[in-house]
Amino acid sequence: MIFSQLEFIFFFIFVFLLLWLIRSLKWKKILLLAASYYFYAYWDWRFLFLLAACTVINWLCGMGIERTNSSTVKKTYLSLSVIYSLSILGVCKYYNFFISSLKPVFDMFNWHAGTLNIILPVGISFFTFQCLSYSIDVYRKKIINLPSLSDFSLYVAFFPQLVAGPIVRAADFLPQLEKDVRPTSDDILCGLRQFVFGFFKKVFIADRVAIFVDTIFEGSGIYSGTTLWLAAIVYAIQIFCDFSGYSDMAIGLARMMGYHFNINFDSPYISLNITEFWRRWHISLSSWLKDYLYISLGGNRKGNIRTYANLLITMVLGGLWHGASWNFIFWGVWHGFWLAAHKIFMTSGIKFNHFFAKVLWNILSWAATFMIVLIGWIFFRAATFCDSVNYIKRMFTLPDGIIWYEPFVIGIVAAMTIHHICIYFNIGDKLRTPKSGSFLYWYLLTLMTLVAIVFKRTEFQPFIYFQF
Repeated sequence: MIFSQLEFIFFFIFVFLLLWLIRSLKWKKILLLAASYYFYAYWDWRFLFLLAACTVINWLCGMGIERTNSSTVKKTYLSLSVIYSLSILGVCKYYNFFISSLKPVFDMFNWHAGTLNIILPVGISFFTFQCLSYSIDVYRKKIINLPSLSDFSLYVAFFPQLVAGPIVRAADFLPQLEKDVRPTSDDILCGLRQFVFGFFKKVFIADRVAIFVDTIFEGSGIYSGTTLWLAAIVYAIQIFCDFSGYSDMAIGLARMMGYHFNINFDSPYISLNITEFWRRWHISLSSWLKDYLYISLGGNRKGNIRTYANLLITMVLGGLWHGASWNFIFWGVWHGFWLAAHKIFMTSGIKFNHFFAKVLWNILSWAATFMIVLIGWIFFRAATFCDSVNYIKRMFTLPDGIIWYEPFVIGIVAAMTIHHICIYFNIGDKLRTPKSGSFLYWYLLTLMTLVAIVFKRTEFQPFIYFQF
């Protein structure tokens, strides 16, 4: 059951109406927890035990950290939380990858390590990170009033963000569970608008252009270089619309129920440098990596060389978080290298005072940033590392091979380009966010919904980040 399916729409309407009818805060939270566990069980009920175990153990560790004055005991409970959460990820997500990667070494010593036949639990990367951030925040005393087990369970399992984020901080969400939340009309209308925008991006854009992208990437050896460039650009649009579409829908669903999540995407493709890109792309993950990994490694407090190393380590682990593949590891190395390079450049003190020089520099900076991101997406999308390298090689060859310029895809690229130009120059703010209740407001929402439904693909189309 995903947000764009009719089954989920009925499920949410049912939960939403019950929330309006129930007056007791206690029973509202029980309803939301039961609904969240049902939503997760819809994928595979067996994984409920994993979710519940991760919840209980991390809650107990948080209680242990809070109730002792011994720094040694606090560190022990924190270590237990970290080891347990990472062990779940390690076994379910990375065990087979490392066994396969180390097979040549094992063969040298005549060791035989078998792989595990495990289905990756949906959303495991997200709820383990939420549990980890809770334990670390309790240890850092950023959370003082510890939640009940039921409140913590709801924080971990809250269905809008359970399977693909945003990664919600306990300090942001738990206080919202302490009071009786009654969504205002503005909450409902704004939440509905954001859900529709996300639905449109996912169903009409991401799912439709996926047909073109999948075909090109699966047979990249027979297509022309210009077609490969187009497919790479379109994949950049696809993954943005797919993932930001999910985030919009999740934030909108929570908002309609009276809960507020922070923004997760902020027009990342208008970034003028790679650091800015990571401040705008998947903000909940990038901020998590910064606060709980980069800073824990020492951040920029121990000299330039250590800073660059910390950036590289953080991004490599961030790449590995996305999946057990050398492609994702290289993707992390790629971004870590350019983040470090940008930090080095920033220390050079180069400035442009002339207006036209600034404009030219901004254009070149944007083009370079987008190129870095685009090359990275090829490694993110291709099946193997060799496929990625071969794809990039053919991008820079003469235009021999099949030329395919899908009209719908060209239209989407043009529309997204105009859209981002408007955002960068703040053009048409009132048209993009009309007043709630106005005729234009309802017309746009209705039109976007109908267009998405009419062009919706019949086959099941999960969100890209469900695999992570």
